[in-house]
Amino acid sequence: MITVRATEFSKNFGKYRDMAQREPVAVTNHDRITGYFISPVEYEEYARMRARLPKAYKTEELPKEWLDALAQSKMDPRHDHLNKLLDKDEPSS
Repeated sequence: MITVRATEFSKNFGKYRDMAQREPVAVTNHDRITGYFISPVEYEEYARMRARLPKAYKTEELPKEWLDALAQSKMDPRHDHLNKLLDKDEPSS
């Protein structure tokens, strides 16, 4: 990967645009990477991979129908012994 300072990147944008077609260009500012310049092909691949990642939600972000469905769900009876571990009314063994 090519690493270049932001001032050099902006002065020679065309050069780094061409380089980014072959490999990512990391752009730094005060010795910290502040961004990457990548080809459209790499960006599309990134976007496809990101779209396949599982999404996490805060409970307050969930639609009411989902919360209702979760509240009404039941665990498979094969796991009753695990429910007992969480039951506060039962003495632990």
